Amino acid sequence: MNRQDFSRPLSLRSVQVTDDFWKKEMELVRTQMLPYQWDALNDRVEGAAPSYCMRNFKTAGKKNLERKEMGDAYQEPSYTFRGFEALPEDPEHLEDKFYGFVFQDSDFYKWAEAVGYSLTQHPDPELEKTADAAIDIVCAAQQEDGYLDTYYILNGRDKIFTNLKDHHELYCLGHLIEGAVAYYQATGKDKLLRAAMGYADYAAAHFGPEEGKCKGYPGHEIAEMALVRLYEVTGNEKYLNLGRFFVDERGARPYYFDKEHPECVKNSPDGLRYAYNQAHIPVREQDEAVGHAVRAVYLYAGMTDMARITQDESLYHACEKLWDSMVECKMYITGGIGGTHIGEEFSFNYDLPNDTAYAETCAAIGLVFLARRMLEIKPVSQYADVMERALYNCVLSGMALDGRSFFYVNPLEVNPEACRMDERKAHVKPVRQKWFGCACCPPNMARMLSSISSYAYTETEDTLFVHLYMGSIIKKQVNGKELTITVSSKLPKSGQVEIEVSGESVPFTIALRIPDWCGEGDTGFSIKGVRDSECTRKDGYLYVTRCWQPKERLSLKFAMDVKIMEADPRVREDIGKVAVTRGPMVYCLEEADNGTDLHLLTLDCGKEAETEEFTVAGEQVIAVVMDGFRQQVQTSRKGLYHPLKTAAKEPVKLRFIPYYVWANRGENEMTVWVRQEK
Repeated sequence: MNRQDFSRPLSLRSVQVTDDFWKKEMELVRTQMLPYQWDALNDRVEGAAPSYCMRNFKTAGKKNLERKEMGDAYQEPSYTFRGFEALPEDPEHLEDKFYGFVFQDSDFYKWAEAVGYSLTQHPDPELEKTADAAIDIVCAAQQEDGYLDTYYILNGRDKIFTNLKDHHELYCLGHLIEGAVAYYQATGKDKLLRAAMGYADYAAAHFGPEEGKCKGYPGHEIAEMALVRLYEVTGNEKYLNLGRFFVDERGARPYYFDKEHPECVKNSPDGLRYAYNQAHIPVREQDEAVGHAVRAVYLYAGMTDMARITQDESLYHACEKLWDSMVECKMYITGGIGGTHIGEEFSFNYDLPNDTAYAETCAAIGLVFLARRMLEIKPVSQYADVMERALYNCVLSGMALDGRSFFYVNPLEVNPEACRMDERKAHVKPVRQKWFGCACCPPNMARMLSSISSYAYTETEDTLFVHLYMGSIIKKQVNGKELTITVSSKLPKSGQVEIEVSGESVPFTIALRIPDWCGEGDTGFSIKGVRDSECTRKDGYLYVTRCWQPKERLSLKFAMDVKIMEADPRVREDIGKVAVTRGPMVYCLEEADNGTDLHLLTLDCGKEAETEEFTVAGEQVIAVVMDGFRQQVQTSRKGLYHPLKTAAKEPVKLRFIPYYVWANRGENEMTVWVRQEK
């Protein structure tokens, strides 16, 4: 590994997104999601599960003021720690204590992070004013020693850091850091950043390899990558060292969590414990993605950051193996990960059920985090291919087209009746929800979409890497000269892209990803405006190196053919079935277009596909229309089972729509995988 070869994301201030598709999503976040989520955090959304997030901060600030005023006379509350405080019978009369899940603080931090990103693209004085006032409320809850977690501030400080496996203090620290850094970089205001540094200082004084310090680590990861980010902003190696300690200590024997939870030893005396938390073996020895999917990808992203910063080859090779485990054996075609609702975990290899899929929105977002970090170390197109697949499909599916309702779970097959009648599918919802008591996904989506350009491009001193084709105006410094690179893209509707360079003449390289969906070899794409001598190909990227003259332009055209995809035959649920894709988009059948009982449909894969402009709940999309058949149900037959007989069927036209727009037309059936006509 050579640090000189690593790329870095462009500052959001250096990129103005102009893309028809992604700019719309970003504006939806700014105008709809952020105000709506602020109302949700303040329990002002009628019919939605209450959050209590901001109420907890206000109550903690009040308690903090009482502590300061009363001094030694203040009595800490006595409390039974549960991890979730149930609502009182009369929610109109709440006590001055913590309500909601133990990690509730993190919802505000993610919201603040999204606000910071949004402000870099669209200054909004009213939104910034709201965020500033909210930050004042949060900082008022911080203790004098830097500790900031409302669960323990309200319930009693004597239990701080005594249940790292379950109680999310370090997870909340990680999100506080991420939100604080984003807001500081957007506005220059450092109040929340100083609060994050204070809490990180408190943690650094408590944890570490030194004698007398706690040898624990987060039960739910994210602090690892957040501490790297705090180090990169402040230059303080204390934060890097704390993150490295959490990575290095994870999975070491004797297990730290055994000390906290001796009952785990009794229940699992001989086996590897804590795979759910990715703490069963040291991270450098891990080669299979296991456990809670969100925790896993957050950890792997932190490991990749640490490998880059410290040039740790062994850590990077572990990340490569874990990536391969996910992508080759445990990822849905939509970019979703986490095959089972039991523990929100990865299942065993090739176990990817469609109708009970979990595929949490947060897990797909975490996969995008990891992919971008892998690209920073080594620009290999497969990382960007997966990142793009997850973004256009599983991530976007998590939000309704109006930005005001959300999916936690992103299944690939839905029968609404089964969701209501079958307890095994109760986690699958046929329509998006207004909010969740455990509301990690909506603000996670907001911060992802608001910072989308940081996943589209990375750079070195003399190279701009284009990982996602997203309309943008980019400012880049090369040898002390500023260039403006304008990217125009018609994705995902068509594969046409144009890139124009303006500014002083200077030699540099633009590295263009060749997507996996455009086909192999040179037949799937064409490029105009460059000479062959200026181009080299490596790891799925086309490197165009030249002394760029002002207003020079190159044009790309990627094939956007409809593709009929099949799964590895070891994926038992998809045998005899196919899925339809076009460009980065995965398609699905929905009852609204194809009638009920989608399981009776088969696709004639030998016929040509047609595309058409189509509108779904006001969203203009490209639909795919193909020939198929509907099996006729013979109601005259007696008995549940009967001798095999050729089923009667009628020809039908099947309309497939992009997966991300399903469930925007009311409750109805949906499926990604459809039986292949024999």
